[in-house]
Amino acid sequence: MGKIGVPKPTKLIMSLITSDDHLLHQVVEVLVKTYGEVDFKSDVLPFDLTDYYTAEMGEGLFRRLITFRPLIPRESLVRIKREANEIEELFSVEGRRRINIDPGYISAEHLILATTKGYTHRPYLGEGIYADLTLIYQRGEFRPLEWTYPDYTSAVLREILKDVRKRYLQELKGVGSD
Repeated sequence: MGKIGVPKPTKLIMSLITSDDHLLHQVVEVLVKTYGEVDFKSDVLPFDLTDYYTAEMGEGLFRRLITFRPLIPRESLVRIKREANEIEELFSVEGRRRINIDPGYISAEHLILATTKGYTHRPYLGEGIYADLTLIYQRGEFRPLEWTYPDYTSAVLREILKDVRKRYLQELKGVGSD
């Protein structure tokens, strides 16, 4: 019989999609108050799913990734996704989102994103939230799966995530040491 243990903490990552740089800064301020120091913020990233969001959020959308310090327990992803949805609603106008916040985490093994939409590859976590296994880390690379969102298959995005993973592993070494 295997021993029950607690998995190592993970690196909180959020993908923010909007067309409004000022709004992005406002939302990041709220996120910092809630989740701690932002220790990485990407440049504008390739974004191939604009048609999906355009009807609700308008034209000219861009994505930025941000990560936070400190590391988080994996089970906190349910709460974080629910809070992200509340923040999206807070900044909505007339029922339309102006920013999309997709939280997830990076571990040594994979990138998990939280979603409210169930599907065959998305295990239910609780409170209406599912885990999307978006990328796996194998042979020195983040590798997409057959269901990976097209924008997460981008070599540019995967290289950034690889760098975030490297920083996470360095940060993990400091956890528990005084």
